[in-house]
Amino acid sequence: MFYFSATIFTSAFLLFMVQPIIAKQILPWFGGSSAVWTTCMVFFQMILLLGYWYADFVVRKLTNRTQAIFHSTVVIFSLICLPIIASNEWKPTADTEPGTRILLLLTVTVGLPYLLLSTTGPLVQAWFARCYPQAKVYRLFALSNFASLISLLAYPPLIEPHIDLQSQAWLWSGVYAVYALLIVVSAWHSVRQGVVSQLQKSTETQIGPVGDAPAKQDYMLWILLATLGSVLLLSFTNHITQNIASVPFLWIVPLVLYLVTFILVFDVGSSRGKSGWYSRLVFIPLLFALLIITTYGMYEGFASTMNIYIALPLFCILLFVGCMFCHGELASLRPATQYITQFYLCMSIGGAAGGLMVGLLAPLVFNSFAELPLALISCGLLASFVMWKAPSGAIQSKLNSTLISCAIALTCAMSWFLWQESQTSEETLLQHRDFYGTLRVSESDKNMTPESVRDLYHGVISHGWEHTYEPLRSKPVSYFGPGTGIARTIDFYQQEEPSVRVGVLGLGIGILTSYGRQADSFRIYELVPAVIDIAKKYFWYLPSSKSKIDYVVGDGRLSLEREQSNEFHMLSVDAFSSDSIPMHLMTVEALQVYKKQIKSDGAIVYNVTNRLINLAPMVKLIADQEGMEAILIANRPSESDLYPTDFVVVTHNKKLIAALKNTQDFMPIETLPKIKAWTDSYNNLFDVLR
Repeated sequence: MFYFSATIFTSAFLLFMVQPIIAKQILPWFGGSSAVWTTCMVFFQMILLLGYWYADFVVRKLTNRTQAIFHSTVVIFSLICLPIIASNEWKPTADTEPGTRILLLLTVTVGLPYLLLSTTGPLVQAWFARCYPQAKVYRLFALSNFASLISLLAYPPLIEPHIDLQSQAWLWSGVYAVYALLIVVSAWHSVRQGVVSQLQKSTETQIGPVGDAPAKQDYMLWILLATLGSVLLLSFTNHITQNIASVPFLWIVPLVLYLVTFILVFDVGSSRGKSGWYSRLVFIPLLFALLIITTYGMYEGFASTMNIYIALPLFCILLFVGCMFCHGELASLRPATQYITQFYLCMSIGGAAGGLMVGLLAPLVFNSFAELPLALISCGLLASFVMWKAPSGAIQSKLNSTLISCAIALTCAMSWFLWQESQTSEETLLQHRDFYGTLRVSESDKNMTPESVRDLYHGVISHGWEHTYEPLRSKPVSYFGPGTGIARTIDFYQQEEPSVRVGVLGLGIGILTSYGRQADSFRIYELVPAVIDIAKKYFWYLPSSKSKIDYVVGDGRLSLEREQSNEFHMLSVDAFSSDSIPMHLMTVEALQVYKKQIKSDGAIVYNVTNRLINLAPMVKLIADQEGMEAILIANRPSESDLYPTDFVVVTHNKKLIAALKNTQDFMPIETLPKIKAWTDSYNNLFDVLR
């Protein structure tokens, strides 16, 4: 029994540890977008499906000895894929379609090891049931989810801050070799058990005590419940990571809750029922209560605001309760052990279907994140169906009538809200969604009065706005007023040079180009092609700029690495991903790339304005390592159309340093104790959280 438990625990630990390790390796190559995390999750769910199909095929079609020979051979062969380090050859070019590239990269780098890890749960549980027919085999499923939970919780505080990415990949590969030994031993241990002979009387694949065969409705419900749980997980993850930095810690939170529900509902000890800690009497009423609160919040708009202290707990609690419902009902429908691989195969089909719906289909079909309201509506409908089908004497006699009435009313209300959201309001001029998220252009007053403005939103974050009143159109506003660190730096070089070359990482709507003179030139690096088209068509900064403007589509850092030195006087790093600069633009190696692109007396200007993350000390630490000086300009304007900003200017230019230090907005950068400079192999958000 030890071999089986150790094998399942090790495989599940590796299965979920590999996800942040490999995703962090490739995240910088694709612009630090949260969509990278979602695409990785879709890949892992598809491989999980393939692994569960493999396990079902092996158990049902091969003899016990052949199973051990075949699987041991494949496991040994998979060792040639180690270590799991993504090759630089997979770095995308400007015209690369990111979703396909990520899927191919992951297939080559971790496909076979991940496939074999994913087979372990159902395969080893089938072997265990064959060897110990009277044991509670489904507790091994709870054990596997417990191991996955430990893996995910250990990564942010214990592994990420102390071990660089290359070492993480090598360490994971070493543990995988241990797993390979365990799974081979388990396979042959199962063959040697004496109980095998009685299981081979009529078929080589019948395992465990005989039970009733699942009905077609059972198969459908297994898939449907697993699909809904997966859609809830991914749609909630999308919503959370659109408002916060795309980093492992926040991405892991929804997955941790998802796994906890599996552990709770498959905890099938003697003191628990068939669904573990799940109770319809508790969780279905709680689900409807939370759906009502969330529907009202969506209608009023507070659930989509950036106050994470309200929105994050609300959505996390709703996700937990929704997954408890889906997985609790799954646990109550689990079959006898001879059908265990079919049960897990249906679960994986549902998980993969949910991943495809949210990760690939939704961006093509919807202009907004409509999958979240749709998932909530589906949750209400499925809960209503469960209540309707509940046997008499359970909850039907107590709560069915009331709850079904509430469910119908709630579903109607949420459907109306979803329809309203799918329609563009009078203020919305454009709504667009692609791999990188949603973009929306809105206008406050189409009469173009002095108070009228036009705004570009990425998710719920404004990425720039402009006065529509013609006399005010060219005025720099929001984060780019004349007192900001970036405006002062441009002004300094314009006073020193007849023509200035400026590099810009992150276009927004092009407000910075309003400072350009006829002799100046701007080279703009923008990850999302649609942003360039929108800025040109719906805003006036770019068309009215006096300067020459060039555009480069793709990740700014990767594009700069491919180019010869542009001899920029100033390079702006302002490639926001929702409310945070992608981490790969904030490392020592990134600064080294930037230094090669500027003149010897040039400057790199970081926009570090952020509510949650104190980036200025990290920029100073990185600059110190490269022998450069970092100056913080914290501008707090009184004008209503200008925002408080923090810009850090990194340079060797002594004259510029003196000029910036003489301004009233100069502020010394605080030193944070015990933090290390971020590199491509090491970066930890906990270092700089406010």
